[in-house]
Amino acid sequence: MSRRSARLRRTGVLGVVSILVLVIAVGGVNASNVASGLSEQSSGAPIPMWQSLAISGGFIVAAILLSLLVIDRTLLERFQAAGISVSVARLQTAGAIAFGTIGVVMLVLVVVVGLIGPQMGTFSAAVLLTFVGGRALLTIVTYAVGNPWHALNPWRQIVTVLPTGYASYPAWLGSWPAVGGLLVLVWLEVIAPLTTSPRVLVSVVLVYTIVTIGGALVFTPEDWFRKADPISVLFRLYGAVAPLQRTSDGLEIRYPGARLSDEGVITDRSEVAVILVVLWELTYGGVIATRPGVQIVGTLVDIGLPPQLVYLGLLLVGFVLFWTVYWLAVAYTYSRVEPTRSERSLAIRFGPPLLAIAAGYHFAHYAGFSLSLWPSLIDTMLSPLNPPENPTQYLLTSWFGYVKIASILLGYLLAVWITYAVSLDLCVDRADAIRCQYPFLVVMTVLTLVSVLLISVPPVEPVYVPT
Repeated sequence: MSRRSARLRRTGVLGVVSILVLVIAVGGVNASNVASGLSEQSSGAPIPMWQSLAISGGFIVAAILLSLLVIDRTLLERFQAAGISVSVARLQTAGAIAFGTIGVVMLVLVVVVGLIGPQMGTFSAAVLLTFVGGRALLTIVTYAVGNPWHALNPWRQIVTVLPTGYASYPAWLGSWPAVGGLLVLVWLEVIAPLTTSPRVLVSVVLVYTIVTIGGALVFTPEDWFRKADPISVLFRLYGAVAPLQRTSDGLEIRYPGARLSDEGVITDRSEVAVILVVLWELTYGGVIATRPGVQIVGTLVDIGLPPQLVYLGLLLVGFVLFWTVYWLAVAYTYSRVEPTRSERSLAIRFGPPLLAIAAGYHFAHYAGFSLSLWPSLIDTMLSPLNPPENPTQYLLTSWFGYVKIASILLGYLLAVWITYAVSLDLCVDRADAIRCQYPFLVVMTVLTLVSVLLISVPPVEPVYVPT
């Protein structure tokens, strides 16, 4: 073994052990939209941690054995190639107009109701539409069915009637604006009362509108919304998991996740960073709502640091940790297998399978949240300026915890399947393909165990979060 391989192995093991120590110290938290603070319902007694780990451990072993011993190249090629194409050019045009109108109306509704409507989160159609309708339900539809955001995007509809393209979008900039935008949005969700003060939410929406329309006008809508706009990039990547895919000829129906094994889902390092931000932000809300997390935040605030700065620092440190561990996995794979492609190319090809884990983790976070609050969303939407005094919320049963675990494990299974397909595509020899995916299997397994632990016990109230 070369010195570089030994050093990479030691560093990788240290990174994985560090994450596992963090998970054990955290002890778990119900990752049900900690930052939003909208749902007051209880999902019943949590599933015992030993039971969650036993179920997950058995499933993980079975998934790995399935990919290594049962699945062959022919089966994977069928999975990747199977699909039904439908030409719907006229329907797409009509749908774009209809969905675009709906998107603009919803944006106006959020602004108007947020300014003059009720100023309590659970009574505000603006807050519920943003977090239940957009943050939760629309995202679930995006990775479970197909991405409707291209047609719904209200800012895209606005800039289509304005002159654009005053400058060329710099190629070196990539999707780094989207990375920064996502981190800022996650941070604001924690430190600003977005779910309890509709006017604060409207302020953020208006600032986002100015930045988005300005960027699309200076460059072009195609460049801005594909590369720089954080919401559009997020939905585009989540949409790669869905069975319904947009093509140049219309629509195509494929197996869920089959698109993730194709080249071109992501094209540069910045889009790898977007995927890692998505994975980290789903974990971040759980980490800051644990006893160790609360103690760390409290200690740093006690020594004089502003809580806003503390939460930003934790957000950035976690992202850097995820970024470092991922690139260690890429470097280790490159040093062991030495495929014909560069490390950058390996990173780009192995990034999309992580979206399957992100989708499963998001569903575990927000499925119960959506089920509990969608009646409140309907109640407030029917009468946005004068909602009922007690909007309806559903109480989840205790067995819903198994649905959360199942969604995480199914996302893991799909990620393992796609990772093996990518490995076979990069390596001609089956033995090389198996070795090629080892580091990524370790990373995905750790992420999955973290996810399961974070939904195993009730949360602790995070400190210095505005209500």
